[in-house]
Amino acid sequence: MKRFPGDAPGRCAAVQSDGLVYAVATDPQCADGIVAQTRNALDELDKVLAKAGSGKAGLVQATVYLSDVSEKPQMDDVWCDWIGPQDNWPQRACIGVDLDAGWLIEIVVTAKVL
Repeated sequence: MKRFPGDAPGRCAAVQSDGLVYAVATDPQCADGIVAQTRNALDELDKVLAKAGSGKAGLVQATVYLSDVSEKPQMDDVWCDWIGPQDNWPQRACIGVDLDAGWLIEIVVTAKVL
């Protein structure tokens, strides 16, 4: 097992174990608006997955947590631009939740090591 520490104490941005990567990403800048936060969180996810030996092509499952689920269509537009061809599409769920103040999105994924 290999751990990839994140910026928050007591948590990892990713863990690689038995050929899988478990990762989480938020917008490190806590930008204004769901579109900007989604872009920034996905950029961060790209970096975390790459460090752990995976990428979009390895995605198996994704859970997207939104502070306001009514903003899902705007998030979906950014997600669809980012995810690429159908071969990259993971099983995905979106859930409305309370997130820390200012954060609009958190993305949790499982991916295969590539």
